Amino acid sequence: MKRLFPILLAGLLALATPIPGKAHILQLDEGKYVSFAEVLKDLSTTRVVFMGELHDHAGHHRAQLQVIRALHNRGVTLAVGLEMFRSDSQQALDRWVAGESREEEFLRDYEENWSLWPVYREIFLFAREHGVKLVGLNLSRKITGQVASKGMDSLSPEQLGELPGVRCVVDPPYRSFIQRTLGAHVHKGAVFENFCEAQLLWDTAMARTLMNFLGTHPEHLVVVLAGSGHAWHYGIPRQLRDLGETNLRVLLPEIPGRIEEGTATANEADYLMIGLDRGGLH
Repeated sequence: MKRLFPILLAGLLALATPIPGKAHILQLDEGKYVSFAEVLKDLSTTRVVFMGELHDHAGHHRAQLQVIRALHNRGVTLAVGLEMFRSDSQQALDRWVAGESREEEFLRDYEENWSLWPVYREIFLFAREHGVKLVGLNLSRKITGQVASKGMDSLSPEQLGELPGVRCVVDPPYRSFIQRTLGAHVHKGAVFENFCEAQLLWDTAMARTLMNFLGTHPEHLVVVLAGSGHAWHYGIPRQLRDLGETNLRVLLPEIPGRIEEGTATANEADYLMIGLDRGGLH
């Protein structure tokens, strides 16, 4: 028994601490490290998985692809929701997945919506190869740009008519998280409030597009790829819950000095992905 105790203790410590040189996952509600296999089992029971990102961070996108591939390999019927594409570009996404457009042709549509193709490319190629539906979630840049510079009050009745049910109430938890995610880029006063309103406008519009897709594709689990300021619980997930879909999970990547172990809470995400610059999740 005396010999057995150190062995059991070592096993418990192995579960409680990360492995050096590896990316790992912290379950925020219990404050413990969990394996990728455990997380994957949990994710596969949901309708929506939100995966946050810094748009230019290759490690974040590798983790997104790892989750997408693993869920696909489990036999889950998948779709991938994209902050990077407007909903009015859906036909371009459908043509790409169907193999009806070559990469150079698709790039023209992609670059009208987003940038940084090299770090997203493998995700798009995987979707095309395996027939995983891609869903454009975003709305017109013209409207979000106007709100970011002038606020929601600047929208005309016609513009508001395109956004039924959208509301932009910037409460303290939301404001605090956005300030943390922006880090040194934080603005104050009216400029910052307008930015928050634009973020919330994005969140609400993307949640509505996502809810419409879920309603017409009840067999699909959707992995949503979005900036962490949209993917956290108070972003798109909160708006989606208000619309009636509560079976979701949020995974955020560690962003040192902004979102990290010791500051991130279960109110913001279910899982924190740590050390993604080191390699894949384990």
